[in-house]
Amino acid sequence: MSRPGLAIVPRIAQHLAPRFVLPLLLFLALAATLGLGLKHQADVGDPTALPSPLIGRDVPAFDAPVLTAPAGAPDRFQPEQLKGQVWLLNVWASWCTSCLREHPVLLAQAKQSGVTLVGFNHQDTDEQARAWLARHGNPYRLTFAEPTGRLGLDLGIVAVPETFVIDKQGRIRHKFTGPVSEEDWRKTLLPLVRGLQGA
Repeated sequence: MSRPGLAIVPRIAQHLAPRFVLPLLLFLALAATLGLGLKHQADVGDPTALPSPLIGRDVPAFDAPVLTAPAGAPDRFQPEQLKGQVWLLNVWASWCTSCLREHPVLLAQAKQSGVTLVGFNHQDTDEQARAWLARHGNPYRLTFAEPTGRLGLDLGIVAVPETFVIDKQGRIRHKFTGPVSEEDWRKTLLPLVRGLQGA
């Protein structure tokens, strides 16, 4: 004996099919895609630690003009100049609002930690970059510009700010995408730098 309510369901579905089934299926497909994306993000863990094909490889070779540096420093920068040191390459720009958000962290940590911080001023003008650092403070041992745009492509820069950890041999060991917070510095970047310094 069938239940009366169950007999009604196919009739309702039959009447709704032309108008509502396709939108319902599209909604379910969209919901499934969103769910898979969220699961993937949870599986990946830290979304700021983007995978990069450059991890474990040498920093791309380049020769760039220096925008800011201590008196007597060379007026051009090549990564080989820092061989034997662990250093951070921070990609920034004067037009970048997220760069302004991370800037106080970089200023404080450059003083407190003593980590060598090199600034790569990306897709900017020299005048605006220098004025921005004069206004907000300069945490960098040196800042360089690379006007051709080639280095940004070689590093796979997606969006500024981005920060790369470079080991003593000049290899990229970590890529951090987005503004560095105090917690990011304390829990991710500084332990990695200290570990590499001790290696």
